[in-house]
Amino acid sequence: MFKSINTAVAYAPVCCGDVLTHSNSRREFMRVAGGAVLFSSIGMLSAGVQAASGNYEAMVLSCIDPRFQDLVNKKQASDGLNGKYSAFTIAGASIGVVAPAFKEWSKTFWENLGASVQLHNIKKVIVVNHRDCGAAKIAYGEDKVANSAVETETHKQALLEFRRQLNEKFPALGAQLGLMGLDGTLETFS
Repeated sequence: MFKSINTAVAYAPVCCGDVLTHSNSRREFMRVAGGAVLFSSIGMLSAGVQAASGNYEAMVLSCIDPRFQDLVNKKQASDGLNGKYSAFTIAGASIGVVAPAFKEWSKTFWENLGASVQLHNIKKVIVVNHRDCGAAKIAYGEDKVANSAVETETHKQALLEFRRQLNEKFPALGAQLGLMGLDGTLETFS
């Protein structure tokens, strides 16, 4: 896998051996490597990859439930947001931020949102809660998710409380609030 080239570079990868055998080998290697990094960076930027800071559309707040990761990503892609949002994933989505049972988590979310505002200049928060949410059961009890109507109302109240807190902490940001079904359909709340 590795071979010894000279005493200056004891273990160089075979792929770099030719560059390292020339005079000024380390200097030449760094020149070639630096050029490759610069070239690939320019290529990524021209291909639409943005820098760590910049102007992005939103932060997407969603739940940790593995059943919904792909559905949430597909929804953002269908809305034209690929590569245009930061993401924060926490049990229960808005419930993880506003429910008293998870009050210790709230500070972490708001601080992360502040960082996204500062670094990414986001314009809104897209919140995607979901049906059959274990965090909703933990936070509010089985009776608050007992049937579809009650479950909808529980999520609606958490989402509206999230919006209230968002308006208080970050009044310039908009919010899109939704409840996703197991089939990927999204019910929105104003």
